[in-house]
Amino acid sequence: MGKIIALPFAALMRWMYTITGSYGVAIILFSLILKLILLPFQMKSKRSMIRMGRLSGKQAELQKQYAKNQQKYQEELAKLYQEEGVNPMSGCLWSFLPLFLLLPLYQIVYRPITHFMGLSEEAMGVVREAALALGFDPSVGNAAYEQVALTEFVSSHWEQMRGTADGLMNINFNFLGIDLSAIPTSAFANFRWEWGLIGLVLIPILASGIQFLFTFVMNKTNGQSKEQQKSMMMMNIIMPIFSLWWCFTMPAAMGVYWFFNSSFSMIQEFLMGKFYTKKLDAEEEERAAKREAARQLRMEEARKKAAEQRELEPKKPKKQPQKTGEKKPPTTEAGRVGERPYARGRSYQADRYDEKE
Repeated sequence: MGKIIALPFAALMRWMYTITGSYGVAIILFSLILKLILLPFQMKSKRSMIRMGRLSGKQAELQKQYAKNQQKYQEELAKLYQEEGVNPMSGCLWSFLPLFLLLPLYQIVYRPITHFMGLSEEAMGVVREAALALGFDPSVGNAAYEQVALTEFVSSHWEQMRGTADGLMNINFNFLGIDLSAIPTSAFANFRWEWGLIGLVLIPILASGIQFLFTFVMNKTNGQSKEQQKSMMMMNIIMPIFSLWWCFTMPAAMGVYWFFNSSFSMIQEFLMGKFYTKKLDAEEEERAAKREAARQLRMEEARKKAAEQRELEPKKPKKQPQKTGEKKPPTTEAGRVGERPYARGRSYQADRYDEKE
């Protein structure tokens, strides 16, 4: 299954090597072409991430407003995303896609005969037997990278190994004086101040450094608030450390790929950040202008309606004043005695409370 997944990547890598004749240049072009292929998806991801960053202020307000009701907060947040047309998952998913491409590339690098050259297991067995006859020792070095060692042996004995199997290639792993098939940690075993060993150690360090710059540029261009940038600080530290460890434990070819992939990603993030920031600014200004125009239209309609009502008022028949009858004296006056308004009360009856027979 791994070989089937790696087939298209291996074909692309093999084509790059055939054109350039350099394993290192083939890896650089390979990473660049993958970036161009994934560019439409990365553009979609970048746009979504910037729009998410612009909503950070509103999201913080909702979080503060519904701090004691998380369910209501999630509902209002989903409503905000829907109104703004933002999918929070679209930005994250495409951001992790380059990490999955490392798996087929790793297969190509540490299995150069069956994956990079595309030879079958039977053909590899033939090549191995021929190399053993010429003095190849598979016990030397890491057993997991036997194909790498075998490929180097084939390259150093190319005249004897030529034509051993159809599709067998003379691959030179040397790039700028550095053996890209070597693992950087092996340089510490017999370290000497030679460029080949120094460069082997520098590759993971440079890959880690460029990864840090890449995460820094990505967070800056996503339009995130300071609070969000602080929350991402741990990730900004973990990724460079992971890159350092990973590139030290893998063949140097993987470190070269990681360095140039991060470099291209950093340039891409910077350019797309500027492009989408301007574009989203223009879209927001347009939406604000439409809202203001709609508000002015409502105000104008309200003014017209008020003017029409004022015009109709003179034409309406005036209300006739109600006829007033004779005014009855209030009860306060009927019962008044001096300054006491209700002094009279009921008429006096002397026998009112007498017992009746």
